[in-house]
Formats: sequence, C-alpha cells, structure tokens
Amino acid sequence: MDEVVIVGAGIGGLTLGLALHQAKIPCRIFESAAEIRPIGVGINLLPHAVKELAALGLENALELAAVKTTDATFFNRFGQLIYQEPLGRAAGYDHPQFSIHRGDLQMILLDAFRARAGAGGIVTGRHCIRVEQDDAGVFVTFSDGTGGAYHTVRGRAAIACDGINSVIRKQFFPGEGEPRYSGVNMWRGVTRWRPMLSGASMVRAGWLSHGKMVIYPIRRAGADGFQLVNWVAEIETENYRKRDWNRPGSLEDFIGAFADWHFDWLDVPAFIRAADSVLEFPMVDQDPLPRWSFGRVTLLGDAAHPMVPRGSNGAGQAILDARALTAALVEHGNAVAALAAYEKQRLDATTRIVLTNPINPPDAILREVFERTNDQPFEAIEDVISRAELLAMSDSYKRIAGFSREALRA
Repeated sequence: MDEVVIVGAGIGGLTLGLALHQAKIPCRIFESAAEIRPIGVGINLLPHAVKELAALGLENALELAAVKTTDATFFNRFGQLIYQEPLGRAAGYDHPQFSIHRGDLQMILLDAFRARAGAGGIVTGRHCIRVEQDDAGVFVTFSDGTGGAYHTVRGRAAIACDGINSVIRKQFFPGEGEPRYSGVNMWRGVTRWRPMLSGASMVRAGWLSHGKMVIYPIRRAGADGFQLVNWVAEIETENYRKRDWNRPGSLEDFIGAFADWHFDWLDVPAFIRAADSVLEFPMVDQDPLPRWSFGRVTLLGDAAHPMVPRGSNGAGQAILDARALTAALVEHGNAVAALAAYEKQRLDATTRIVLTNPINPPDAILREVFERTNDQPFEAIEDVISRAELLAMSDSYKRIAGFSREALRA
C-alpha cells in the first residue's frame, strides 16, 4: 500500500526505481514485456543526465560500456568541415558525455535495480489497463496479455513510464490522437568499423531535405580494432509507418541519398551497407500537455513529453524527471503535493525542449549553412558564417535544454 507503482521498465522507469530505492521509498516496477531484452540502437547521455546517474553509483558501469564522447563535428554533404566543439569533460564539464547502446544502458539500470531492490522489485508480463484512485491511494489494473487474467495493484502513487504510446496518458487525454509525424523518416543501424576522426566524435552531416547522417561510436574498439558505431539516416519524406522499435528497414529506401558521400574520413555508402541490421521509424512527437499530474498519478519521460530526437535529450530528460520526482516525494510527505511539485518543476522546462527540437536543435547549424550556400560547396566556412554565430547557436540550445556549464554548476 505504501509503495510507488511504476508502470514501465524503460530508462525512465528503471532510473526512477533506483532513485526511489536510494531514497528509501518503497516501489515496484511493472513491465509489459515478458522479458526485458536489450533492444534499440545508440543514444547519448549529456552531462546533466550523467550527473544524475553518477549520483546513483552508475558512472563506473557506464564508463565500461560506453564511449566518452569528446567532440561534436558538423559537415556538409560534400564532407567539408563546418564546425567542431568539445563535449563533456573535454569542454570543461564535471561529468562526461556518454554515447552508448540503448540496450546496454537499460541492462546497466536493470541489473543495478535488481541487485539493490531484489528480483521481486520488477514484475514482467503485466500490461497496464487503467489506473484509478481514492483518497488513500491508487489501484492499477494489469493484464497478463490478450485473454489473460487481471491483477489490481494497490499503491501510494502511480507513475506512468510507459513511453510514447502510454496507456495512462491516453486515459487522461483520450482525444489526443496518435503521435505527430514531423515529416522526417529515420533509418538506424549499427556498424562495426574502425575508429574515425577522433574515435569519439559525434558527427552530424548533410541536411534533411537531401539526406542527413548522425554517426557516433557506442562501444569502444575491441582486440580487432573495430568499434560499434551507431548511425541515423534522416530524410524528409511524406511516407512513413507507425513507430516500432523493432521494425526492419530497407537499405534501398534511403541509401541513394548518400550514394556520393565518399569522404577522406569515411565512405558512407560502404559504412551503411556494412550494418548488422537496419531499423526504420518515423521522427514523431506530441504537443506539450497542459498538465501531467492527476492527484496520485503522474507521467514521466516519453509518456509526459515525447520529443523529436534531434538534441540527444530524450533519455536525459527522463533521467532528470526521475531525480525531480524522487526529490519531491522526499520533500513532501503527501503524494498529491509531491506530484504537483514535480510537475511544476519539470513541465515548463521540458515544454521548451519539445518546442525547440523541431525548430532549432543543435543541427540547426547544418540548416543555416545549407541555406546560406544554397547546398553548394564553399571556399571557406568563414565566408558563409562566423564562428561566433556558430558558437551562439550551439550555446543557445544548451541553455534551453538545461546543460550549459553554468546551469549545471549552479
């Protein structure tokens, strides 16, 4: 009865479970999958998210599994360097930026939670059906699956960490509709490849109208000298299919956009064709909600603020949500007051990011150069845009997303 019921064992749900356990707040996590497996491809953890995971005692495990990203490097589709800046500790932050396989991160969180909370802390094979509440607590109803038995779990509060297709979000906002397509489709994969550039670079190249690539290593080189390198191909298109983490994609649907990308630091078509597999899903988000918290129930992570993945910020914001929610529960003995305080702290902050990501994310640098050059090679980047302008664009996003050095140290 005193436990917090967490719906979903993704990055947000597991981080929340770890934070609550550290704060000695009883909780259990209920996951719809029968088995939690390491799915997905690469993600980035920015210094503000790493700071929170380090406070949970996870920085060493992350260092072993991830790549410490050292620089962000921007090119046009002709392979010309536009801008480069240091990242993480190389930029003076107290914590690194990590590039990591999403599955590796989820397993680090899962293993840590099971070790600390015990195997009974997570219940799998539970599909959330609905949540109800009274003055004393919440009742969360789960099923075993289609035609399966129903189970009702009583708790102090319920936290929806069930992602962009959240059942609980739909319960409170039944007329919202499906996630909104941004007009950009993504094909993602991982390729075993020798280190390129610094060996820890996050590369963004090209532009969406003709084809854009994001490339970064997510596992360090093994004895054979090859890293596991994540890549994302992004192209503006009217055609897309509903988001699914596991949908296979076809090379022939997009590789033509990159057929002539042969740079001195990477042969992009060969790199793409060497992928272990290709996944396809659309770039989607939802309009920001007017509220997340309803008495003893609230939303967290993608269930609260799904955002287009153009600022390396989705997982990080879920981690920050978990920290803020835990702090609110510690400060306020009353769950209703705690969830309201959490919403007050986090809703406006994430709304700014949701609205900024489609318009002025970090890769807006590429758009600016694309437009100023009319998609042509340049003689010198200084003739197109000054370094001061490029730096201002980059710093502006850091401030909005809450990971400027000054904000973190404050």
